[in-house]
Amino acid sequence: AMEGGPSARIREGDCAVLKRDEVFKAVSVLRRRKIIFEKQWFYLDNAIGHIYGTTFEVTSGGNLQPKQEVEETTTETKEAGTDNRNIVDDGKSQKLTHDDIKALKDKGIKGQEIVQQLIENSTTFRDKTEFAQDKYIKKKKKKYEAVITIVKPSTRILSTMYYAREPGKINHLRYDTLAQMLTLGNIHAGNKMIVMETCAGLVLGAVMERMGGYGSIIQMYPGGGPVRAATSCFGFPKPFFDNLHEFPLSKVQSLLSGTFSTETLPADPEENALGEEESNGLSEEKQTALQETGEEPATEAPMEINPTEEQDTMDISAEDVEFKETKEKENKENVREKQIKQWERRKKLKEAAALLREKNADGLIVASKFHPTPLLLSLLEFVAPSRPFVVYCQYKEPLLECYTKLRERGGVINLKLSETWLRNYQVLPDRSHPKLTMSGGGGYLLSGITVVLEKDKSDSSNSEALKMEEPSSKRCKLQDLPC
Repeated sequence: AMEGGPSARIREGDCAVLKRDEVFKAVSVLRRRKIIFEKQWFYLDNAIGHIYGTTFEVTSGGNLQPKQEVEETTTETKEAGTDNRNIVDDGKSQKLTHDDIKALKDKGIKGQEIVQQLIENSTTFRDKTEFAQDKYIKKKKKKYEAVITIVKPSTRILSTMYYAREPGKINHLRYDTLAQMLTLGNIHAGNKMIVMETCAGLVLGAVMERMGGYGSIIQMYPGGGPVRAATSCFGFPKPFFDNLHEFPLSKVQSLLSGTFSTETLPADPEENALGEEESNGLSEEKQTALQETGEEPATEAPMEINPTEEQDTMDISAEDVEFKETKEKENKENVREKQIKQWERRKKLKEAAALLREKNADGLIVASKFHPTPLLLSLLEFVAPSRPFVVYCQYKEPLLECYTKLRERGGVINLKLSETWLRNYQVLPDRSHPKLTMSGGGGYLLSGITVVLEKDKSDSSNSEALKMEEPSSKRCKLQDLPC
């Protein structure tokens, strides 16, 4: 079967998503690994080789068995009441006790049969209305029938999962808002995209999925390195990552002002033994402080190590000498490895910088916990004219400020601040209605299109020109914007 085809099979080492009703969980498919999901524990061994989308039943010993479709015997007319007014929920209507049910379970009786027994032993079941009976059966099935569907991860599934399970990790970015971002950002194969997100890599994954491995992406990241926990859940093939680059936000200003160099990374392989480890451990401030005093982090490292080494020499006994020699050998290998790693990191950083310097990105997507204004103002510099950009923010106030700043600066048109509205419906014969629980807010989007910004005019004349072009009604609106 094709990699992503409709009949793709579950393979060992895959990333898969478990689904039960509306609950999802992302897992790696590994043999003999106990998985706990929705108060059920089981192993995925038996699922390997089956087609994605198969529904399994959990049998004794935590083994998964593909569920046989049983035709419901609804031929005999069900006895049902006209309404529920005489039913009293006093907890006495069920004759089976807790222990009886446990005994049935221990015998290995299937969930379906337990549900059947519960119905037969319920004194009020036949007085319930048909709808109430269906509801009762559905509720009991959920409790006693252990069925799990294994599905292939996709943007829709993963964004639903994250939004339900850990919305804080993705800044409460709702799945419909994410869909809007992909559309407004005009994301398609062959694009050159800049993505800045702090959503665990979910937005990055969504962009990668849309681009299908064609084109290039530069991920801007804060701090020590990009976070891609959610990206790895998608299970993209290796080639997808060939054109994924990353660039630290802390270096954006130096790149724009032309002072960028990779030298402020840990020193060159010749000069340092512990450069990489050191620089990662150092806080930003400490690193800049060192650079200002002209010291390299590497010069600081030996002082930290010496005291422990002296101590070691005191404790050393004859048979430890050999151990120490092998240790030293290992250390040398480690240092060599670190140097190679660091050299690769530099190379990658230079490549990303070169891509950004071209200033011809096809789009910009921002979805982070940081204030959008400074981010946008600096990152828009790398985007080609006549290209879309989208900024997500959980709250609208920062985006309002951003909107105003962009209008003052110019260089953008078609600025829109929007919020999508989501309502789920239950669709069943005779009882379709909006679900009672509705999502409170999925966040806000500011989108627009870049245009060439004329740099030669002085700022004052620029804003004057703007005022001249705009009808007075527009101007009033802009001033009356709530801040």
